[in-house]
Amino acid sequence: MSNRAEVKYAKNVIGLMSGTSIDGIDAAFLKTDGLLHVETGEAITVPYGLDLRKTLSELVFSGKQSKTVEEQITVKHAEVISQLLKKTNTAVVEIDLIGFHGHTIYHKPAQRKTLQIGDGELLAKLTGVDVVCDFRSNDVKHGGQGAPLVPLYHQALAVRLEKPLAILNLGGVANITWIGQEDELLAFDTGPGNALLDDFMNFRLGEKQDTGGKMALSGNVDQSILATLLEHPYFSQNSPKSLDRNEFDLTPVLKLSQADGAATLCAFTAEAVAKSVVLLPEPPKLWLVTGGGRYNLAVMRELTSRLGTEVKPVEDVGWDGDAIEAQAFGYLALRSVKGLPLSLPSTTGVPSPTSGGVLHRSVHKYHDVHRI
Repeated sequence: MSNRAEVKYAKNVIGLMSGTSIDGIDAAFLKTDGLLHVETGEAITVPYGLDLRKTLSELVFSGKQSKTVEEQITVKHAEVISQLLKKTNTAVVEIDLIGFHGHTIYHKPAQRKTLQIGDGELLAKLTGVDVVCDFRSNDVKHGGQGAPLVPLYHQALAVRLEKPLAILNLGGVANITWIGQEDELLAFDTGPGNALLDDFMNFRLGEKQDTGGKMALSGNVDQSILATLLEHPYFSQNSPKSLDRNEFDLTPVLKLSQADGAATLCAFTAEAVAKSVVLLPEPPKLWLVTGGGRYNLAVMRELTSRLGTEVKPVEDVGWDGDAIEAQAFGYLALRSVKGLPLSLPSTTGVPSPTSGGVLHRSVHKYHDVHRI
């Protein structure tokens, strides 16, 4: 929904996301005013090579920072931007701003700590475009969870959809955005997304994922182990709340067969979502699922069963579920430059609406962000 004034002040942005599943980089075009005007464009996903994926995984599990790895992934992001521009025959001078999420190494809001690596200054130099990065730190500094940050973008996308509505993102961690009939927002992490299952598949078979949920669909859920997993204290906490990728322990599942272990982890993801419904002000009329987990038929089946209602991929309403997170950080980058909130008390628990992000100017000065 937009008017002429909103279109007049819309800018061309690129959003970048390297998710907790450590599978690759999403890059997406977006034309937006940072409010309700949103025009989505082309998007691409470029997988990490095996060596960089392994290096990044080791860094995440160690919880340490590495300037060498940070430079590597920054250069990789610049290459992905170049591929996106080439694919769409777009000149770099047409881009007003880049939103660069970076890759999360750890997220511990209770300790007022969150770290996303990615060198915004270097990316601005490499691309010739102003870059906003470090989206989460200011929220955490002010007492928020620092996540989820996508709900304000979900709200803009869903302006014409029937409410109340739930948008479930199944990335490495799963999170929900609930939008009420008066466009009120509530958001929090529900529990594990794809990360546990991916780690299980890698540990058992050396594979990066259970493609399509084939392994899980051939197995049976171990109800006893599922109950053990659900005893984690996170599930008794009120919202807003957020998780680190490595919050949950695979150990109880490792005694199971490959198929039963995968099935049990899919049920764990779905049941964690189902348990979260009690935290919502009103049951959603519609559940929309985004993120890589929507491709896992076992997870989608478990969600339908445990929620007692149909869940649909976001493509059913015309959205691109592979690009939403990247689009969101392009959207949030423009909000950052404008000094608008990136988070609210109802989305991250921050005491008041809070902006964030760090701006790095391009040395090429193609654009003057003060005029955005």
